[in-house]
Amino acid sequence: MITLMMAALLSFAPHPVDTYTAKDGKEISYVMFGHGSVAVAYDGKVVYIDPVGSEADYSALPKADVILVTHAHGDHYDAEAIKTLAPKTLITTPEVGEKEPSAKVMRNGESLTVGDWLTVEAVAAHNTTEGRSNFHPKGRDNGYVLTIGGERIYVAGDSEPQPDMLAQKDMDVVFLAVNQPYTMTPEQAAEVINTIEPEVFYPYHFGGSGQPTDLDKLQKLITTKKTKMIVHPCLE
Repeated sequence: MITLMMAALLSFAPHPVDTYTAKDGKEISYVMFGHGSVAVAYDGKVVYIDPVGSEADYSALPKADVILVTHAHGDHYDAEAIKTLAPKTLITTPEVGEKEPSAKVMRNGESLTVGDWLTVEAVAAHNTTEGRSNFHPKGRDNGYVLTIGGERIYVAGDSEPQPDMLAQKDMDVVFLAVNQPYTMTPEQAAEVINTIEPEVFYPYHFGGSGQPTDLDKLQKLITTKKTKMIVHPCLE
């Protein structure tokens, strides 16, 4: 007999799904669509982060309870995908909010609660290396920390290491974009992971720039024993 949870996860096929037990004892799952597009499924609810139509047929997937958009670049913000997923709550940056009048706009450092099941914190996401600031300037974009079922999940968006990122604590799952020259080098990503020491680390957004990320090198640079790095090729 197929349980309700199994049926829900099957609805995300053919995309990879990793399922864990959250701190409240319920199952929490991470769905990998591709590049910067992922989702978190928990207790019959789904949070999509940066859904983009090139990564999935969203018309065939469960509707969104919440959508988070990290910034306005076309590989992160897709107005048609958002329309298809028909979110009950859309959370965006100020720049994207100008195009989505129904959105709840969050700025770096702000937090909000959705119902009694989700807390969202907006974390700074920007470049720090000289010559890269035009890609992701300071103060414009967001990463997000989600607290669901007691789990703390950090989807960092397009960013290099910076104080707000390195100050994050008690992370269970972290997604870092490792896609030079636009986001992080393996050395930078390893610095973040060795500093904040999450339980699970997913490199994502690690291809497409013509400079393939050396994930083997990244794994060797991670020295903390606390963190398990998991690679899904679809997140290139």
